[in-house]
Amino acid sequence: MLGNQAVNDGITASTSPPLYGLLLAGGQSKRMGKDKAILSYHGPSQIEYNFKLLASFCAKVFLSNRQEQSQWDFYKDYPQIQDIFTNIGPMAGILSALCTYPNAGWLALGCDLPFVGQETIETLIRSRDPAKMATAYLNSDENLPEPLCAIYEPKSRLRLLRFLDLGIYSLREFLTSSDTRLLQQKKQTNLLNINTPEEYRRAIELLREDRKHSI
Repeated sequence: MLGNQAVNDGITASTSPPLYGLLLAGGQSKRMGKDKAILSYHGPSQIEYNFKLLASFCAKVFLSNRQEQSQWDFYKDYPQIQDIFTNIGPMAGILSALCTYPNAGWLALGCDLPFVGQETIETLIRSRDPAKMATAYLNSDENLPEPLCAIYEPKSRLRLLRFLDLGIYSLREFLTSSDTRLLQQKKQTNLLNINTPEEYRRAIELLREDRKHSI
């Protein structure tokens, strides 16, 4: 395990790096059996819904995907950052974004988190601490950092590259062992990760119930 070696680069809340959005859509969706990024929970596809969500908060927003996805119908009209690294899971997308725009902080959001909405993103940004490596929520099920709805600061790039050199590809391990600001979720279901057809059907039911209660 790497030690906690945050770099003191003089960044404070008043000199925060610009915040860019990264919609993680490079997974192969093997358990779901279809591309999770084009599933619909709120009407539009997750790509469209989450891209608009991030765009309302971030200076720039990009899809994170694999090179072979760049001209797919659901991807080609969006600004993209293709993975520079391969076979290392979602770390590939975040590290590729940090290497492409090394002076920006990145709000990374997985396309398979359908319960993330405006309040979740607002709270994350309002709680951002640019002097730390990252800001992330604790997952209520395991009380561990959730890496797919988190802000990664520019200084995290070098530390992530060290993890890569050591063959450690777990973003959760990175957040746990780094100087990360951790937040509690307001609602337990906010960060539910949907990976299978059964989970998708259940998520649709939960969202339908939420809409009924909000009327």
